[in-house]
Amino acid sequence: MSGKSLSLRRRLALEVWRQMEKKRVQEHTLRQLFWECTLRCNLNCRHCGSDCRASSSQSDMPLEDFLKVLDQISPHVQPHSVFVVITGGEPLMRTDLEQCGRAIYERGFAWGMVTNGLAMTPKRYQALRAAGMHTATVSLDGLCEEHNFMRGNKQSYTRAIDALRMMGADEGFVFDVVTCVNSRNIKQLDEIKEVLVGIGVKAWRLFTIFPSGRAATDDSLQLSAEEFRFLMDYIKTNRANETRIRLSYGCEGFLGNYEGDVRDHFFACNAGVSVGSVLADGAISACSSIRANYHQGNIYQDDFWEVWQTKFEKYRNRDWMRIGKCATCSVFRYCQGNGMHLRDDDGQLMLCHLDRL
Repeated sequence: MSGKSLSLRRRLALEVWRQMEKKRVQEHTLRQLFWECTLRCNLNCRHCGSDCRASSSQSDMPLEDFLKVLDQISPHVQPHSVFVVITGGEPLMRTDLEQCGRAIYERGFAWGMVTNGLAMTPKRYQALRAAGMHTATVSLDGLCEEHNFMRGNKQSYTRAIDALRMMGADEGFVFDVVTCVNSRNIKQLDEIKEVLVGIGVKAWRLFTIFPSGRAATDDSLQLSAEEFRFLMDYIKTNRANETRIRLSYGCEGFLGNYEGDVRDHFFACNAGVSVGSVLADGAISACSSIRANYHQGNIYQDDFWEVWQTKFEKYRNRDWMRIGKCATCSVFRYCQGNGMHLRDDDGQLMLCHLDRL
């Protein structure tokens, strides 16, 4: 059965999901707020979508500027219902990260972070936990040689594993691992899984790499159609049979007859629907993975909450995406043009998962 030839059972389930999504888009309740607190990074990853470096022409956003955004949101929501995700660049590049986290937590917002783990020491970890850190996501892109190759640092793998060991030993702390699957590490998935299980990881999200930032010019980072289907089957099989760790595919795109089998939910792009972001330069956007210019305003000129309520039209009405191969696609009603992070500045689709299936 081809990716676009949906089974009757799958189509009926997707119709129910589609109606639920329409209601969710209409309500557009803010649930996650990403803060790109810095564009500086201590690694030089081959697949970086935002092309971050150790130094950046863009200064780190002052904490007080982001707190003003939270103060604009607070009168309209229960702060504990909006989860703040601190991202970058690499958040640990900020020496005041603990102060940032504490101030967010004191305003009633739960927060977590996305990190490569390179600068996570036991002292730093305990300080962040004391500042209210609820969750963390650590990137691990293979076994030692493959991970270090992707990250461009010989210490990267060891430090990421050390960070994960700390989190695994912290009873009750919620964390997961994300892995960008590519042609170098796809044959090591079982070995990577055993490493993760051994250090106490309970949740593992697998992504593929989309052609943006540095990855835009490196075709070797893209999976072949055969490799992509292998990855889907691998996740599906493990979700059915593996009890020690929970696998899932990232929220990247519509997957046809794999929908419902490789994630805890059917595909939906939450960008601009339940997910917003504040970028390092103050731009108001949605998911921080979106590198094309779909900004809706800027916190230095606009009130975040007003923008959230009155803008984001391109995110909430996807009819404009019926161009190119999407114009005649038989599953557009379910896919809605794919994830916003897969669109370039001109609105063209950079990658279609169904093409590979």
